[in-house]
Amino acid sequence: MSEKDNAEPSSGAAISTPPPAESQIHSISRDELLRAAADPALTEDLALALLKRADLPPEVLEQLSKNGNVLKLRKVKVALVCHPHAPRHVSAPLARRFYTFDLLKVALSPSVPADVKVAVDEMLIARLKTITLGERLSLARRASGRVAGALLLDSEARVMQTTLENPRLTEAFVIRAVLRPQACAVFIQAVAQHSKWSYRCEIRSALLRTEYLSLARALEFSRGLPPPLLQELLHSSRLPAKIKEQLVRENQ
Repeated sequence: MSEKDNAEPSSGAAISTPPPAESQIHSISRDELLRAAADPALTEDLALALLKRADLPPEVLEQLSKNGNVLKLRKVKVALVCHPHAPRHVSAPLARRFYTFDLLKVALSPSVPADVKVAVDEMLIARLKTITLGERLSLARRASGRVAGALLLDSEARVMQTTLENPRLTEAFVIRAVLRPQACAVFIQAVAQHSKWSYRCEIRSALLRTEYLSLARALEFSRGLPPPLLQELLHSSRLPAKIKEQLVRENQ
């Protein structure tokens, strides 16, 4: 055997080793990104850095969702669901296991697609009867308009009053709550006296259809309405007959 055959590889010989995850997460190569997402040694910081990339393809996010080591980490799970390219079959099951305030974070994230936000809002609404008063008060202050609309009919007056001040609450959700059969007298009166909502024409019309509006408020809200429109409102209204008759007389 020749010396050439027995010679050991020189220290400068190239050895094929995969690049470390720290460099892979910044790669433009789909294969390297997939390897980084699957790496069992991927740390929380690296996983979060990877998820900050808005250009990640869905298959990389799906691969990351299968990495059991990082998927145990709360921040990684929330960031994964908040990613704009997260596949629905990945984000929805993960979100169902979130705590209330992690769901709220997803619902308010600007990067989350609209259909995912709707699904998360529905998850929050489904929990309203089982979460604490403190959690409901926090949601009343910060939640989306859709969740706030559901909280308007909360049995606790403090929650309802707080929700009326929610900056994301819209007129449409207030009207929807006013017209629900579950709307109670306390809620109707709170809306009728509210410094913001009581001046909206469409909300006034909705309030005139309820059964709990006082005569004074009903007279105030009916002033200026064309008689045909008032007749139409009163036709479907649950106001007491005496109040209806008074409104008709006052607006002839």
